[in-house]
Amino acid sequence: PTLEKVAGDRFREAPQTATAEDFSYFAKEVPGLFLFLGVASDDPTLVHPNHSPRFYADERALPVGVKALTSLTLDYMLAK
Repeated sequence: PTLEKVAGDRFREAPQTATAEDFSYFAKEVPGLFLFLGVASDDPTLVHPNHSPRFYADERALPVGVKALTSLTLDYMLAK
């Protein structure tokens, strides 16, 4: 519910994926949450893979990411 309040119809639950992140090791020890924040540009000429030197993040997405993390933190702390 928190992310739906923050992002509205832009929020989507993604299927599980086998990425090469270390997050799974941390999550075995401490409960956690892994989020993807869509930062791809509307301009297809600016869309490049994450590790490309030409990677471009559309910074207009950052306020949504900050609000999501802040809201999740507050909801978690208030539920304790």
